[in-house]
Amino acid sequence: MPKRTDISSILLIGSGPIVIGQACEFDYSGTQAAKALRAEGYRVVLVNSNPATIMTDPMMADAVYLQELTPASIKEIVTKERPDAVLPTMGGQTALNLADTLHQQGYWEREGIDVIGVDIDAIHITEDRQAFRDLMETVGIDQARSRVAKSLLEAKEIAQELAGSQLGFQPVVIRPSFTMGGAGGGIVWTADQFDAKVTRGLELSPVHEVLIEECLVGWKEYELELLRDRNDNVVIVCSIENVDPMGVHTGDSVTVAPQQTLTDPQYQAMRDAAIRAMRSIGTFAGGCNIQFAVDPETGRMIVIEINPRVSRSSALASKATGYPIAKVAARLAVGYTLDELPNEITGTSACFEPALDYVVTKVPRWNFDKFEGVDEELTTQMKAVGEAMAIGRTFTESLQKAFQSLEQGFAGLGADRDDADRQVVRDRLAKSYWDRLLHVRHAFRLGASVAEVHDVTRVDPWFLHQIRDLVALERSIEGRALESIDRPALLELKQNGFADVQIAYLTETTEAEVRARREALDLRPTYRVVDTCAGEFEAQTPYFYSTYDQGETESVRSDREKVLILGSGPNRIGQGIEFDYSCVHGVLAAREMGYEAIMINCNPETVSTDFDVADKLYFEPVFWERVKDVIDLEQPAGVMVQLGGQTALKLAENLLEAGIPLFGTPFEKMDLAEDRGKFSAVLEELDIPFPPYGIARTVEEAVEVSEQIGYPTLVRPSYVLGGQGMRIAINKDEVAEYVARVLEMFPGNEVLLDRFLENAIEVDVDCLADGDEVWIAGIMQHIEPAGVHSGDSTAVIPPYSLSDETQDVIRETVTRIAKRLGVVGLMNTQLAVQTEGGVDHVYVIEANPRASRTVPFVAKATGVPIAAIGAKLMLGAKLKEFRESGALESQLTGFAVKEPVFSWDKFPEVAKELGPEMKSTGEAIAFVDDITDAHISKPFEMRNLYLSR
Repeated sequence: MPKRTDISSILLIGSGPIVIGQACEFDYSGTQAAKALRAEGYRVVLVNSNPATIMTDPMMADAVYLQELTPASIKEIVTKERPDAVLPTMGGQTALNLADTLHQQGYWEREGIDVIGVDIDAIHITEDRQAFRDLMETVGIDQARSRVAKSLLEAKEIAQELAGSQLGFQPVVIRPSFTMGGAGGGIVWTADQFDAKVTRGLELSPVHEVLIEECLVGWKEYELELLRDRNDNVVIVCSIENVDPMGVHTGDSVTVAPQQTLTDPQYQAMRDAAIRAMRSIGTFAGGCNIQFAVDPETGRMIVIEINPRVSRSSALASKATGYPIAKVAARLAVGYTLDELPNEITGTSACFEPALDYVVTKVPRWNFDKFEGVDEELTTQMKAVGEAMAIGRTFTESLQKAFQSLEQGFAGLGADRDDADRQVVRDRLAKSYWDRLLHVRHAFRLGASVAEVHDVTRVDPWFLHQIRDLVALERSIEGRALESIDRPALLELKQNGFADVQIAYLTETTEAEVRARREALDLRPTYRVVDTCAGEFEAQTPYFYSTYDQGETESVRSDREKVLILGSGPNRIGQGIEFDYSCVHGVLAAREMGYEAIMINCNPETVSTDFDVADKLYFEPVFWERVKDVIDLEQPAGVMVQLGGQTALKLAENLLEAGIPLFGTPFEKMDLAEDRGKFSAVLEELDIPFPPYGIARTVEEAVEVSEQIGYPTLVRPSYVLGGQGMRIAINKDEVAEYVARVLEMFPGNEVLLDRFLENAIEVDVDCLADGDEVWIAGIMQHIEPAGVHSGDSTAVIPPYSLSDETQDVIRETVTRIAKRLGVVGLMNTQLAVQTEGGVDHVYVIEANPRASRTVPFVAKATGVPIAAIGAKLMLGAKLKEFRESGALESQLTGFAVKEPVFSWDKFPEVAKELGPEMKSTGEAIAFVDDITDAHISKPFEMRNLYLSR
């Protein structure tokens, strides 16, 4: 049946600030849903507290409320907007729990508001562990043996019951009810861990219940993404297989789509069970995610859990298949059936299940280095902060491309550094650590067999054979002269994902020499389209990946003038969704100015990798070889590197050397700001104060410098984001310790040492510049003292305690720096204000001539689209035209507060300390009328509480 006409206005609830387990996948889903509903003629009212998202941009909905996600705020919005329906399935567990709370209060029914896209009772069935177990039994689907406990005593009785006749304590899994990202869950291996872990799970569960479950460690894990309409038609959009066995949260596992190791009868049985399970949990129309486990010994299959909503994996499945799950789910929620909806890529029916003629691999991204003393073992509680996805014709090709995408120095799965020590390999394979697959490769290099590695890791032998084959390929060219490797051998290496850097390492040559050899042999990648149908129908979308299948390239270069935008890669602390926000605006600005906008990115969670955002999307690692290959094909007029954070910026020098123009600030000017020695010379030339500093390349030099400039000393590596590796040292022993650690993390890097300004107020300033004129977009005063990373600080715009005179000095200082650096586009400057004898002294800490983490916050706070304007300035526009049109006028009344959000609960063993290295995973925004408001007064009271080194 066609869409509903009895509703005209829909409330869409977002997921709030980014935390581990609930990240920007829901910004992507919410953005898709809003676009789909508005295209159908509905009025969309959106509520979310996250300023860093595209979802909360004014262009995305008819009314956007940047408010905290509480029952009170929802009621306030409903009173004002009077929506006819609410869609809570695009905002993760946060939105579902909020909708459920209001449902329990009878609120939706009293207000005459339909809850669409989900059956609230279905939420209870799937989240209430015992109710879910009972339901699955009625439809004949097997599950792990388990029972729900409401107390520690009850939990002990259940654990004993599950152990049966076996002697001693048997491992069990704890799963708290109604939590996300496995919060509070995990495997209890020993009796002495049991009490503490169960108690924590009971505390974290909103209903204070935990499921005690038999331990399935070593079983194989799978996910299916489904869509269902009101006529009970069901399509399975994607199957996903975890490379890691059960015991590792699926968000922390390397995953592959489509599944690789099930027999056809096993897969068909899983499909049937998934459809049966989905139909049993209510009559809702929308998306659903179901997880299964399979015993590799017996083939026994059990269902683990069901999420009756768009899930974390829905974004991955959408990008893996090209099937826009959230858009389709939103339309199903308003009454359409699958047979009435088109597949936007092929023009065929949405009833067609995607077929893949390629392999997709997702590798998570962790930030354990940010949390001193963290337990790196991967368990059923998610710890990853982001992920990269890669596409190839084979598993090995996509696996190596995924590791190239991580930006952790890997050119693939190894073959780019010395082999690991035998004992290190043993230790790292004994448990599930983030680098497990790298050490699987090392084990094969050291002579281990597939059976031996399987026995230790429980990784399916099929995947192990694939990695062993990569090692065999390495061996085949190791130590050989590059010229002796003929075209068929080089082709086989490239078809298995080996980067030029890896081949150079194995042949003791350079990346440039390998590229020259490859091109001399006419060996270049071809580009294939992601079309949902394995080539059966003609695709109508420009969504591509590279491979070496030697067929004809499906990406055809147009004669339009092109702009290439480099994305920001996988989310990590210090470089998150804020940079994807700027990248999306860069794409939209380029299109608006008549360019063909081309995006390269590898993050499946983001809006920038949606197939209908750019004119062309290359889902590729933001890795020099892959970027250069796209440039060779597309021949863009220039490249934007200012928007994608350090990921894009690190490639600026390669682009310069290759003679490829940059839009915006020239590279040599950006380097003036990035190179501390050069930047200090600029500040001296301008007579602008800055803290005493020095540069060191060795521990000895660092100690000498710190003794000269005085203590406390701020120690930091150059060319990093998020304060990575930064510490405050109060004596030479600490300087020696911290510098040694930095040089180990970043070999060959310079270490910067600054005199730390105690009791200073830190200030962030974002500005726009066109090469002639500078416009100050926003001055943010931090509540926490200098020494707490700006990303971890509560920031207020406009400043709440700085005098007008001091603010004028700040504006003048930033303007002079921007003009001297020849900034075209965006620049962020960090300053410190120290008061001595009643006089404010303004010091410059650093300037970054690029989009910063604070760009979306300033844009949402002031109502000025600074990312879009900055991108247009890079492409030749002038500030004058925006000023004259009124586009630079701030809409802010009162104060806007940026509130950092942390994921401490994922790392209970880590001390809650704040310092110069960033640790927050997300942020919220609050608008207040007065500085006495709790959003300002509470952090002000606690501003010194967590400051540490």
